[in-house]
Amino acid sequence: MESTEQGLPPGAAPDGQTPGTQTLMRGLAVVHAVAEGARDLRAICARIQVARSTTHRLASCLVQERYLRILPGYGYTLGPRLIELGFQAREEIPLATLARPYLDELARISGDTIHLAVRDGAEALYLEKIPGKKGLEMRSRVGHRMPLAVTGVGKALLLDGDEAEWLAMLRAGSPVSPKAAGNSQPEERFLARMHDYARSGYAFDLEDNEPSIRCVAAPVRDAARAIVAAVSVSSTIPYMPMERMREMIPAVQSAAQRISSELGWRPPEAAGYPAGSARLEKPQR
Repeated sequence: MESTEQGLPPGAAPDGQTPGTQTLMRGLAVVHAVAEGARDLRAICARIQVARSTTHRLASCLVQERYLRILPGYGYTLGPRLIELGFQAREEIPLATLARPYLDELARISGDTIHLAVRDGAEALYLEKIPGKKGLEMRSRVGHRMPLAVTGVGKALLLDGDEAEWLAMLRAGSPVSPKAAGNSQPEERFLARMHDYARSGYAFDLEDNEPSIRCVAAPVRDAARAIVAAVSVSSTIPYMPMERMREMIPAVQSAAQRISSELGWRPPEAAGYPAGSARLEKPQR
């Protein structure tokens, strides 16, 4: 009787698996190997520890079905079918739904108000708000818009911009509260802070929009590493002194990274998050 690489008869599955499961898992392993940078059969074989003949058969099938493709002079890459499915998956599940478990976890560990926002022109549009447990009321509301340059989430949404864009957004926006207008900062100081934020992958709101309100924000990135949203933790000065703001940076960045992962984002660290940032455990859905 003909046997497989592991000495099993054709059609049999190891460890009690349903027939076909092993082939499926190997096919997925090939896709993951290519996604991680394997460009030829030798590299794929080394990663998935499967015979070259089997790997070639799986890769050929995946190319035929457009899950992989071969570029001359380059090798295997992810195929258009995966790209199509990725866009479809993003459209089927709204960002707020994907983000909610991680926002809930951030709210649980901080006890403060949590926001999720996206960019809409020169403004931040709030998609989600989880009120804090300290009885504080803020002006932000789901569906409301606020200027990018005077909010924490807004600055986080601008971290990939340049000085020209930052200045344009600063000049286009004004604080929601007239009292906060007195906190407006000179353009040079604003630019210096934005450069610091862009290097570090987070942003602060230091009473720029509302008196006594401070927040820590971080960007959410998609599979192309573009900033598509921002997450923030907000509270009043007594609960958010500078020391605590700095302490909250890793947790906020971790939540943003987790949401980014749901959108297909993957490290390296150069994607806008510093090395060694803390990670939240993945919440149970």
